[in-house]
Amino acid sequence: MPKRPVLDFWYEFASTYSCLSALRIEALAEEAGVALRWRPFLLGPIFAAQGWTTSPFNLFPNKGRYMWRDMARRGGRSGLSFVRPETFPQNSLIAARLALAGREAGWMPAFSKALFRAQFCEGRNIAEEAVLNAALKAAGADPGVAYAASRSEEVKGRLKAETEYAKSIGIFGAPTFVTEDGELFWGDDRLEEALDWAKDGC
Repeated sequence: MPKRPVLDFWYEFASTYSCLSALRIEALAEEAGVALRWRPFLLGPIFAAQGWTTSPFNLFPNKGRYMWRDMARRGGRSGLSFVRPETFPQNSLIAARLALAGREAGWMPAFSKALFRAQFCEGRNIAEEAVLNAALKAAGADPGVAYAASRSEEVKGRLKAETEYAKSIGIFGAPTFVTEDGELFWGDDRLEEALDWAKDGC
């Protein structure tokens, strides 16, 4: 059986558009015959390198207003009701470490989707332990084991390395999709195009 092409899905837990992609990417990838590699990372260091102290959606109010309205429109097309959390962007450090801790165990995608729903469909704070625990349990993970792994130097180092690698290949926002030949696509609205490129190279 021929090897399936692979698409890297780079996402940030505090990113609204990453949420949209996370909740629809698996079905689209399966239909396209493309394997996914879920790659959580942190946008904060990348923004800081550009001199930004917060999300551009906060720095530029008109852009922010447009984004929240766009989320409502795009979510509505998928039958999703989005809620603006009280805090935006949220602290996603522990969430990203937990996700990486679940990569080998196989629960990273389910955990990621559960956490995105908690944040942007229910308005919950993903930095709170109760919210993280609920997402872990929904993904079939043992919170005690997951937290222990997430606090290891190996996982902490892996997240730093992933973020640095994302920066080195030119990633500047999330979600970003990268094909095996290095083609980069930014934004939820480029997901279908990224899958086509991963499959056909054009």
